[in-house]
Amino acid sequence: MGKLDGKVAFITGAARGQGRSHAIRLAGEGADIIAVDICEQIDSVPYPLATPEDLAATVKEVEALGRQIVAVKADVRERPTLQAALDEGLARFGHLDIVCANAGICPAIDSHLASGFVDGMDVDFVGVLNTVAVSLPHLGAGASVIVTGSTAGMMKGTTEAMGNTGGVAYSLAKKMIANYVEVLALQLAPASVRLNAIHPTNTNTHLLHNEVVYKAFRPDIVAEGRAPTREEAELAFPVMQAMPIPYVEPDDISSLVLFLASDDSRYITGLNLRVDAGAMLKTPMF
Repeated sequence: MGKLDGKVAFITGAARGQGRSHAIRLAGEGADIIAVDICEQIDSVPYPLATPEDLAATVKEVEALGRQIVAVKADVRERPTLQAALDEGLARFGHLDIVCANAGICPAIDSHLASGFVDGMDVDFVGVLNTVAVSLPHLGAGASVIVTGSTAGMMKGTTEAMGNTGGVAYSLAKKMIANYVEVLALQLAPASVRLNAIHPTNTNTHLLHNEVVYKAFRPDIVAEGRAPTREEAELAFPVMQAMPIPYVEPDDISSLVLFLASDDSRYITGLNLRVDAGAMLKTPMF
C-alpha cells in the first residue's frame, strides 16, 4: 500500500530535474501521472531545456514502477494548450487529486528589450497561474496543489542582486508566488483543497549548472578573463547555505512534495516551506 494509491498527479516540467523526480516519487507511492513539459528551447534561457527524449525517459521510469502515465508536450505559458494536455490525462484517468506546478526557467539572454524578463515571468509566474487555473475545476475535497518557488524569492535584496532582466524576473516571480499561495489558499480552504509552496535553495539541476550561474558565483575567475568550471563554481556554492553543502538534490524536494500530496499533511495549507539548508538564516544575501 502506498500513500497515494488511487490518486492522479498533474506535474509540469516533468521531463527532467525536479519534475521527473516528483513524478517518480509520487508514482512510487501509487499515483498515476499526467506529465507535461515544453520539450523545446526558449531563446532567452542560457542552458538546454528538456527534450522529447527526456520526457520519454520520465515515462519509462514511471511505468517501471507499475504506474500509468500520460505525457504531453505542452507550454505552461499557453493556457489552452495546457488545458488540452490536462484533458487528455483526465480522459485516461477520470479524476485529479494532486497538482505540482513545477515548471520554471531562469533566463539570461535578451534578444530584444527585456525579452528575458518577459519569458521569466511568463513561465515562472503566469505558468503557475495557468496550471492552477486549468486544474481547479477538477479538484475536490482532499486535493493538494503544490507550487515550486525558490529561496531566492524569499530573501531580501535578491531581485536587485540577480543582475540581468531574466534573473530579475525569476526572483520577482518567486516572490509573487509566496503571496499568491497565502491568498489563494484561504479561498480554497472551505472546499478542503490545500495549496502550499516549496522554496528550494540551490538544487542540482540544469538551472544551477550552467555558465551564467558559475560566473555569478566566481567573479574572481571571470576577472581573470576566463569562464569558471563546474568544479570551481561548486567551491563557492556553499556560501548560499548555512549548512556546508553546495546544493540539495531534486529528491530532497520530492520528499516534501510527497508529504504535501499525501493525507499526512491534510490540514496544512497556505504555507511557504523552505528546503534550503539554512539559506534564509544567512540573509542578507551572502
